[in-house]
Parts: sequence; structure tokens; C-alpha cells
Amino acid sequence: MTTETELRLQGMRVLIDAMGLVESERFLATINREKFDYTEWRKQGLSDLGVDEIAARANQLSLRIMSDDVEWGLQGDD
Repeated sequence: MTTETELRLQGMRVLIDAMGLVESERFLATINREKFDYTEWRKQGLSDLGVDEIAARANQLSLRIMSDDVEWGLQGDD
């Protein structure tokens, strides 16, 4: 199971890779400032994607993150 620290680190990598550092900071500030309902956001944001498509995209992202970890020297030694 991923620790909260690892989860936050992965999330930040994904945001920065997708949006850049400044836009990622702006996004996080917006989330913290506004009432955020993840369940409603998920329904609106992913409603047109099937489970298989979501899983495929998650797998692609995971591979990209693992590749970035190796490139950045962040891979674990366990």
C-alpha cells in the first residue's frame, strides 16, 4: 500500500508533468480555496470513459511515473 507521502509525491509529479509547476500550484490553491466534491467532479469529468479506458490511462500514467522516477533517480531500493 502506498503511504500518504508517496501518494502526495506521485500526485505532484503528475500535476507538474501535465500542467507545469506554476499551473499546478494554481490548481492546488483553487482546490484548497473552494469547496471540492470529488465524487461529483469524478462523475462530470470521467462520465464518458469506460472502466477499461480509465484503467488503460492509469496504467500508461503509472509507467510514465516509473520512468520519470528512474530518470530523476527517485526509484526506491526496496
